[in-house]
Amino acid sequence: MTVIRLITVIAAVVAAAMVFTAAAVVSRPFITAPPADTVYLEELTWVEVREAIAAGKTVAIVPTGGIEQAGPHVILGKHNYIVRYTAGKVAESLGNALVAPVIKHVPEGDIERKTGHMAFAGTISMPERVFAEILEYTARSLRAHGFRIISFLGDSGDNQTMQAAVADKLNAEWAGTGVTVLHVGDYYNNNGQMEWLLAQGETKKSVGYHAGIRDTSELLKVHPDGVRRDRVAPNGGVYREPTGVSGDPTQASAERGEKLLQLKIDTAVRHIRAAMDASGS
Repeated sequence: MTVIRLITVIAAVVAAAMVFTAAAVVSRPFITAPPADTVYLEELTWVEVREAIAAGKTVAIVPTGGIEQAGPHVILGKHNYIVRYTAGKVAESLGNALVAPVIKHVPEGDIERKTGHMAFAGTISMPERVFAEILEYTARSLRAHGFRIISFLGDSGDNQTMQAAVADKLNAEWAGTGVTVLHVGDYYNNNGQMEWLLAQGETKKSVGYHAGIRDTSELLKVHPDGVRRDRVAPNGGVYREPTGVSGDPTQASAERGEKLLQLKIDTAVRHIRAAMDASGS
């Protein structure tokens, strides 16, 4: 067989293969892949979200975190790592929920006067009215797509007031529509963490209120690289100034973090399920 003849045969085979492939594509233009195995809205396509809502996933969780100081040993994004993790676990436990992207910027103190956490480098703050508008229009967007219960899950103390206010505002506006907005306040304020740590032999002083045992333990569980272990030290009884720490983070551990996180998760699940039962969802 001459070289020219061989080239002609190969070209014919390739052309036939291309025609066969094109015909297969025309006859089956859309290949349905199994749905993504995630509860996080930002990891889904719009089609997958639409299908999930149609299948009954009508609970939306809106996590709020913060960029704030947490002592010399904990990264500024602590709350965002923690609340994304807990929100995901809450959604998985509920079985009919999806998690919106974390709202990462929240009120942290007056910017010009450097009050609150703004006294420390790296903290990013915003006015309460701006935070409230982000919450409101996130909820309005989710309602427009068919979510029936929209739950604000805040991992920081400064988030709680505006979450409650926005929930009240929207519930008043949407009364009788079958849509409920929840401020899941028990997740932060009434989760049993302090009681559990006291039962483990800690004191209120050693537990503290910021960047102490709880915050440090939780981050050690979900993002251990976010803890600078060579800078972990008790605060010496001074809150915020000069270290930004309240409590004794030397008593923190990933094992304690796992338990503390589960207490928050279980509390949120109970709160949201109660709302689901009340609404018949």
